[in-house]
Amino acid sequence: MEYRQLGRSGLKVSALSLGTMTFGGQGKFAKTGQTDVATARRQIALCREAGINLFDTADVYSGGLSEEILGEALGKARNDVLIATKARFPMSEGPNGGGSSRHHILRACEASLKRLNTDHIDLYQLHQWDGLTPLEETLRALDDLVSSGKVRYVGLSNFSAWHLMKTLGVSDAHHWVRPVSQQIHYTLQAREAEYELLPVSHDQGLGVLVWSPLAGGLLSGKYRRNQPQPEGTRHLAEWGEPPVRDESKLYDIVDVLVDIAAARGVSAAQISLAWLLSKPVVTSVIVGARSEEQLVDNLKAAEITLSADELERLNQVSQPPLIYPYWHQAQTAADRLSAADLSLIAPYLKQNK
Repeated sequence: MEYRQLGRSGLKVSALSLGTMTFGGQGKFAKTGQTDVATARRQIALCREAGINLFDTADVYSGGLSEEILGEALGKARNDVLIATKARFPMSEGPNGGGSSRHHILRACEASLKRLNTDHIDLYQLHQWDGLTPLEETLRALDDLVSSGKVRYVGLSNFSAWHLMKTLGVSDAHHWVRPVSQQIHYTLQAREAEYELLPVSHDQGLGVLVWSPLAGGLLSGKYRRNQPQPEGTRHLAEWGEPPVRDESKLYDIVDVLVDIAAARGVSAAQISLAWLLSKPVVTSVIVGARSEEQLVDNLKAAEITLSADELERLNQVSQPPLIYPYWHQAQTAADRLSAADLSLIAPYLKQNK
């Protein structure tokens, strides 16, 4: 297992990490999986044997049950691994039950510490943007949590690029704790993060954690063109995370994935994960599984290095259009682009030569 530095922090995390949204399976999270404590222990053991040192959860997953199961399943191994959790979404009734106010963040952290049965959280992430709470209030609360020792590092999740930059600007201006990472959705099927989120990470030294790297199963190889969908799965029109805007292009991507996987004798899921792991700006890819069989298969992705030809095939079939102002920059500013700019624009410049 490769270990990568998390942004500008001194922390090293495994290239693959385990997501625990499947732990608990209560309420709306029942559809993601129903992993109990015993199964969670086995999954954690498999992950640790493979070299994984980061386990990601959130207070909202199954109403806190995911955190409880993770804490119980880790047991004495807790101090040998890193725990990442998140707060922002409502955890109680009333007008102050959610958000990023000082009131909610401090209460949420205390509750997570109790559920996880730990005295500190290694990476505490804002789960979503809160446009109503002043950033000064949120960041001061996070800074206090770090100063108190209850939180080691701070991260962001599902922010836009301007949200990220505003947050970093406020933290720097006040000399408060600076976020070290962002957790985002990024796959072969949904490459929107390449427009701004990845260049921002490149420029500002933010680590990148990727959630739902198989697009909820879309890139696992079980959804094929002109073939019946697997029994018990959602119709593509019902997909919300991520939305399927171009069904034909999705199938084009899957065709290439399956072809490369077949030639190597591995699963399409492993090729999907290996493509993400090939991205220099990606720190860790968060895998989750309903079964041990799926987990074992996903873990093998860490052993795959895609060839230049394989990467080119995957990049070409999934490449998004270059939107404004980037197509204009490619045409008129190519002589003065930074490394962060080129992380998006360089492939398009090569095509235009």
